[in-house]
Amino acid sequence: MSLPPLVGLSQIQQAAANIAQYARKTPVLNLPQVDEQLGIRLFLKCENLQLVGAFKFRGAYHALAQLDPAQRAHGVVAYSSGNHAQAVALAAKLFGVPATIVMPQDAPRIKTGKVRLYGAKIVSYDRLQQDREQIAQQLAQSLGATIIPPFAHPDIIAGQGTVGLELFEQVPGLDQLYVPLGGGGLLSGVLAAQQALAPQCQVFGVEPQAGNDGQMSLAQGEIVSIAPPQSIADGALTQALAPITFAHIEQYARGILTVDDNALIKALRFVAEQFKLVVEPTGVLGLAAVLQQLPQLKGQQVGVVLSGGNIDLTRLGHFLAAQANGPAGTQTDLG
Repeated sequence: MSLPPLVGLSQIQQAAANIAQYARKTPVLNLPQVDEQLGIRLFLKCENLQLVGAFKFRGAYHALAQLDPAQRAHGVVAYSSGNHAQAVALAAKLFGVPATIVMPQDAPRIKTGKVRLYGAKIVSYDRLQQDREQIAQQLAQSLGATIIPPFAHPDIIAGQGTVGLELFEQVPGLDQLYVPLGGGGLLSGVLAAQQALAPQCQVFGVEPQAGNDGQMSLAQGEIVSIAPPQSIADGALTQALAPITFAHIEQYARGILTVDDNALIKALRFVAEQFKLVVEPTGVLGLAAVLQQLPQLKGQQVGVVLSGGNIDLTRLGHFLAAQANGPAGTQTDLG
């Protein structure tokens, strides 16, 4: 089976030019006192401070920028648990394009509220029983609209790759980098940038332990599809990688790690206490993996992409209180 064409640096640079008017060049945070505590130099790429509170704006805006006027006139359709939904909704608003978003019934209210605020229409579905891609295809056909997928497209990957483009310029000497993994758009884009700009850096994807389809796919050398996973990392509950994201990951990634929900809650508390940041559970996948393997990383320069910060503060407070009171049980509430 032939591999899909991989995204290159020139495509990421084009995406960077397209999104420059609106997207933020997010900061990288490093605290010497935290470095001393952990025994590593830790650099956090804060995509929780991006527009819509997540890296997803980069790919969504770039993808809409590539559409011609006729396509924009007919609108766009997207499917997402939340952050891609918000990103497409905002990008569509900026372009003056109608948007319809397919979202699970249990998507976080903070995310559905923002999608409506940006003017998009939401079509709800049961993620345990229904196929969101099939629903989106039917909507697109009936509306004559263009589907903007959450990860399975070179324009999306190129847009997300601008995270890596910025990070490797901001911190040129990284030894390792940990990136959240759901469908693989972010990881694929960062890997494409890493190959051109920081070949010495080892890049790892990190996914929820309950949804380790990426890890299994890499181990078996082919895409593995799983049943709908349950985890507090609601932004990484995909059931399978796409051929284009699997191709990037298989060729370039150093490995795929997993963390459980308890590790995510500990990471949420760590980043809140030490860096004063609000980050969603999916956003700390990479940080949770780093905190679990500090002895192996001693003395290294370690990067982490904090992919998003869209979480209801009451829910965040519940997680932090649970961690403070001792080991938390398995968390499956996605509301």
